Amino acid sequence: MLPQSEIERLDRLVAEGAVEGFLTELEGGMTCVVLRGFRLGPGFNLVSTDLLLRLPPGFPDAAPDMFWCDPPVRRADGVPIAQSDLKEQYLGKQWQRFSRHLNPGEWRPGVDSIDSFIVLVRKTLNQGVGLAA
Repeated sequence: MLPQSEIERLDRLVAEGAVEGFLTELEGGMTCVVLRGFRLGPGFNLVSTDLLLRLPPGFPDAAPDMFWCDPPVRRADGVPIAQSDLKEQYLGKQWQRFSRHLNPGEWRPGVDSIDSFIVLVRKTLNQGVGLAA
């Protein structure tokens, strides 16, 4: 599933209080990582959500693509965040899909990790509510 170094990164997120916990599960050839209680910050309709990352075989050398939330995340004023209106079924439940794709060269094999992807997720979410990255 995930290299031990990535599991250690996830354990550190829990220890730091950035998330309440995590689980990993294989589904459809992808490693699904659910970050439970992922803290959102100001500008959102929720304090936290569960964040689903679907990581391709070969991660972290292979780049991830998109992310999902449950419960659904909106701006505090109730306005949906762009490109987040579709729902998809994974791990037996519906997830709000954030259709975001990395630009060529944005993922650096051998350098980037789950930490890097979470930084990109947070940047995307913050931009969706008008906060600086």
